[in-house]
Formats: sequence, C-alpha cells, structure tokens
Amino acid sequence: MRLADAAILAQWTADPVFVRHAEWRQGLTVEEAQAFWQKLIDSPRKELVRLAAVVGEDVVGYVDLHGEEAGNRELGYLVGPSSRWGQGLGTELARLGLAHGFTELGLERIWAEALVANEASVRILRTIGMTEIGPGGTAPFLGEPSQYLQFETTRERWVGSAPARMV
Repeated sequence: MRLADAAILAQWTADPVFVRHAEWRQGLTVEEAQAFWQKLIDSPRKELVRLAAVVGEDVVGYVDLHGEEAGNRELGYLVGPSSRWGQGLGTELARLGLAHGFTELGLERIWAEALVANEASVRILRTIGMTEIGPGGTAPFLGEPSQYLQFETTRERWVGSAPARMV
C-alpha cells in the first residue's frame, strides 16, 4: 500500500453499510480514518502483509496475509465501498491473495475464517477452493450472533486445483 491509499480508504468511512459489514469503528471522521490508515501504511506490522487491490487507477480493496508462523498465514480481504460489492472483486482479491502467498511468500498453508452469517464471505472462500476444516469461535455479525467457519488450503492443493492458472 502507498500513503496516498490512506485517503481513499478513509473515504469508505462515509459508507455506513460498508462500516457495519467490515466492522470498522463507527463515528470516525474521514480525517480520523485517514490518520489511522496513514499510520498503518507508514509503519506496517512485520507479521502483516497488506496489499492494495487496484482496478485501473482505483483502489477497490485490499488483501491481507497475516501471521508469524513460518509457511502459514491467515488470508483476509476487503472490498470497498459497498457500491462495489457483487461484482466478483472479493473472489478475485481472495484468489490473488492465495497466489501471492504461495508464489511470492513461499507459504505452504493459508487459512481463513468467515462468519456463517456473512454468506458472501463464506461463498468466496468456497469458490476459491478452500476446504472447510471445522467451526471456530463465535462473534456478532451485524448485531446478530454467528459462528466462524474455518477454511484452509495448501500450496500442493492450490497448484493442482487449476491447470490453467497463471503463476
């Protein structure tokens, strides 16, 4: 991510639907959000790889690979604002996250979790070929209790899953 991306990400705080779904802190001003993002981008945590997703000139989201265990990271992704949802961007971001993790970072295993109530996120993880490995903890989603589903894939499974994939 570049420092200039902070201004774009901060604008998403003006989208209340996005803020609730992404579980961002409500009530932040755009200026407060921009300062938050500038700090994160300027001083990234060593256990977090966060890549901006760009279509043309527009930042449309980001993908994370998080964790300290060698060869093993958690996948996360976010598309914003909500007007961009339903266009396949989340699926593409998640696929690119796997590709980056396995080809650029040399990971052996990538895992993810999504709340059952977040049907779009669960669908994305299944679509990209991740295997459900069981339930996780519980957390609210849009104010309602839900349970996490945990998923994983390995480099071996990923490489063998799509012969036409470009790596």
